[in-house]
Amino acid sequence: MVGKYKVITLCGSTRFKDAFMQAQKRLTLQGNIVISVGLFGHSGDSEVWEGMSEDTLTNTKLMLDDMHKRKIDMADEIFVINVGGYIGSSTRSEIAYAQATGKPVRYLEEI
Repeated sequence: MVGKYKVITLCGSTRFKDAFMQAQKRLTLQGNIVISVGLFGHSGDSEVWEGMSEDTLTNTKLMLDDMHKRKIDMADEIFVINVGGYIGSSTRSEIAYAQATGKPVRYLEEI
């Protein structure tokens, strides 16, 4: 908590940009501080990856994955954007990390 506000980190595939934005707005209006992804690599922000060498691309993806775990560290809980029940391997690792660190996990759609 920061003051009276719960901190929630959004997790999920970046292909669901619209669902991320809707959840961020809804959770914010419910009185939460919401931490989201820095960019949407699967549904926009393609200019970030254009012209990147394979080595740089690999290192950037590793950095972003690690950075998202730090966002989970800062949160009281995570909220998984699992449109159509989809949870990819990266999101699964974030869920496992959150659970291992005692963070509650909530889902957009029931699993």
